[in-house]
Amino acid sequence: MLVELLQAGPGYGVDEGLNCAETILYGANIAYKLGFDPDDLKVAAGFGSGMAIESVCGALTAVIMVLGRILVDERAKGSRIDELTKELFDAYTEKMGSIYCAPLKEEHRTDAVKCRLVVMKAAEILDEIIERETQQSLK
Repeated sequence: MLVELLQAGPGYGVDEGLNCAETILYGANIAYKLGFDPDDLKVAAGFGSGMAIESVCGALTAVIMVLGRILVDERAKGSRIDELTKELFDAYTEKMGSIYCAPLKEEHRTDAVKCRLVVMKAAEILDEIIERETQQSLK
């Protein structure tokens, strides 16, 4: 869902001045019908570039925000958010080599595509988790 939206073109990325976290959250808001209004989406602003210190990738922090919005009923306690966050980090590390901004930029960022590959891989893993969790909740 999110991957297709981001691949479809303009609206969610560098051309719009969005950082990696904003790209995920803005796109997921549409793809998953999260119901965030434009002011709500500002919560992702400070998470780009690994929270501006090249720590955990902003795309991943936004994925965690989306997982919380979709899969946590009221509070993290009693939910699977910790387990799913660990799954996200493990899958991302396996596929991209790290969850940290600095090595991700070094390995995957170019002037031509910026951090698009990093963002797309985060979106792909998010789609996989959401699809699986949604299917399991229907059973």
